[in-house]
Amino acid sequence: MKQSRVDFTKVDAALLPTIILVGRPNVGKSALFNRLIRRREALVYNTPGDHVTRDIREGVAKLGDLRFRVLDSAGLETAATSGSILARTVDMTGNVLVRSQFAIFLIDVRDGLQPLDLEVGQWLRKHASGIHTIVAMNKSESLDEHGVLTSAAGEAHRLGFGDPVAISAETGLGMAELYQTLRPLFEEYMFQLPNNGLNQDDPTSEAEANEGDESKLPLQLAIVGRPNVGKSTLLNALLQEQRVLVGPESGLTRDSIRAKFQFDNRTVYLVDTAGWMERAGKEKGPSSLSVVQSRKNLMRAHIVALVLDAEKVLSLIQLYTSLRPKVLAIVCSLLSG
Repeated sequence: MKQSRVDFTKVDAALLPTIILVGRPNVGKSALFNRLIRRREALVYNTPGDHVTRDIREGVAKLGDLRFRVLDSAGLETAATSGSILARTVDMTGNVLVRSQFAIFLIDVRDGLQPLDLEVGQWLRKHASGIHTIVAMNKSESLDEHGVLTSAAGEAHRLGFGDPVAISAETGLGMAELYQTLRPLFEEYMFQLPNNGLNQDDPTSEAEANEGDESKLPLQLAIVGRPNVGKSTLLNALLQEQRVLVGPESGLTRDSIRAKFQFDNRTVYLVDTAGWMERAGKEKGPSSLSVVQSRKNLMRAHIVALVLDAEKVLSLIQLYTSLRPKVLAIVCSLLSG
């Protein structure tokens, strides 16, 4: 594998090229995201009739000697009813396109090219005309190289984004080919930046630069609470962007979303967790995975922000205040009797 002419380990993280993963639901975007960042951070669950990913998740990807930012997005359904959860996730994906220079358009090669794939392709041409898009035929591990796979590649050309790359996010098949496709694109992008985006003043990492000074080390802050108390609204307000989906529906957040935030010259990693459900131990499917993920983030956090619904807390206080004289009277009666 030929190495890149750019040392991406010395590039300022804010200047790294950014790729957004797009495609219809359940084609393996989150699985590819996990493989690229080299840890299981995004929830992956087979839900043919539902979407596991609803928010924009961001991480730093490592592919060979390449380093780049990667965004995991919700499955696109362009015909979603206005105002619905699906429509709002499509709008949110459209809003973060301005942060991306490249896109990986995933299709499920085992299903063949679906009408919704063609619709997603049209959506990309309309909303991401300035973004270089690469088609990745995911789940290719079960297809033979020269028969069905060749036929599928020909079919994928109908999308109009050039030669597709056959990959398997689950097994790692095709990562070398994806590297060869991305390397010249990233090099060209970096050479257009001043000083190639190199952090010449301080090439060390933030943790190394602040070693020994605990007041400057990054903080992990987890936002927790029951469903629909405003955790995601708080995270969006702090970031000043629509990073996570909000609305009146219960249980919108499934993934624990981690985002970088600067406060008083200190880096804070905000984590928006899924709403803490009652009887969570009996939940199944994505809900149970959300609970496990939330607990892991709580264990890693330096600070936990517990978000409460002020109206419900006030109601409890008022109820307690109204009942207190009666409770005291009953207690006194029992003690005196």
